[in-house]
Amino acid sequence: MRNNKTWRPYFLIAPTMISIGLFVIYPLFYLVQLSLWNTNLMNPAKNSFAGLKNYQNLFARNDFWKVLGNTAVYTAAMVVLMLVLALLIALWIQKNARFNAFVQACIFTPHIISILSVAILWTWLLNSDQGLFNSILKALGLRPIKWLQSSNTAMVSIIMVSVWKSLGYYALILISALKAIPVSIYEAAALDNASRAKVFFKITLPMLSPQLFFVLIVLTISSFKVFETVRVMTLGGPNNATSTLVYYIYSNVFQTLRLGIAASAGVVLMVIVSLLTVVYFAFLSRRVYYQ
Repeated sequence: MRNNKTWRPYFLIAPTMISIGLFVIYPLFYLVQLSLWNTNLMNPAKNSFAGLKNYQNLFARNDFWKVLGNTAVYTAAMVVLMLVLALLIALWIQKNARFNAFVQACIFTPHIISILSVAILWTWLLNSDQGLFNSILKALGLRPIKWLQSSNTAMVSIIMVSVWKSLGYYALILISALKAIPVSIYEAAALDNASRAKVFFKITLPMLSPQLFFVLIVLTISSFKVFETVRVMTLGGPNNATSTLVYYIYSNVFQTLRLGIAASAGVVLMVIVSLLTVVYFAFLSRRVYYQ
């Protein structure tokens, strides 16, 4: 009986651990292995060990640094805009009311729509000739904007679409957290004649810090992995203005067949996301208030 009780927990977690090993740990090690080899997809017999040469070639490429910069800009914009807008919306519609429930449903609906459908829809809306946005501008006597065809506005358009799709999800997380804050705390602050600003910065933000920290990490990781929107709307153009790191990996595998370069870029992506996560936990987790 003792032996059964000792081994039972291991049997229960075995399926999960096996799945993690097969679909997470093994692919990571295989990715690192691929980055150290010159892989010939057409003739595997010509595969050869390259060492760090793929990384040297990757860092010597100007397009890689361009793509890395695009990804950093996209991630920074998504994190800042999403945190600010989601918090503002949550503060606006946190009260239980029919109108607020309707607004919550409206802003959450884009999140449940397929990203491919969203990208196709917005590609039509932002079309430079017959798109809805430019039709409105023409009706107002303004010059149309080449939303997706100009290097100056393409990345802004991608960010706008991504914010529109995901804003409701993160706003609802913060709304739920706001509703979970005990009313007695605000009542005590009111008795002390605390100002609204003081209540917000001394009570609301600290009580929301666990959810804000969660949103920050999830947003950072998901922003670095953006792919579908770029693939459908711009194909990384114009002039690589919207090409991101994941799209760069995709194009090197399926368009130019440079598997070693793509694997090296994948390892760089993994290292960057891991380092950012470690930095977040090292410097920001101390500021998170848990009840």
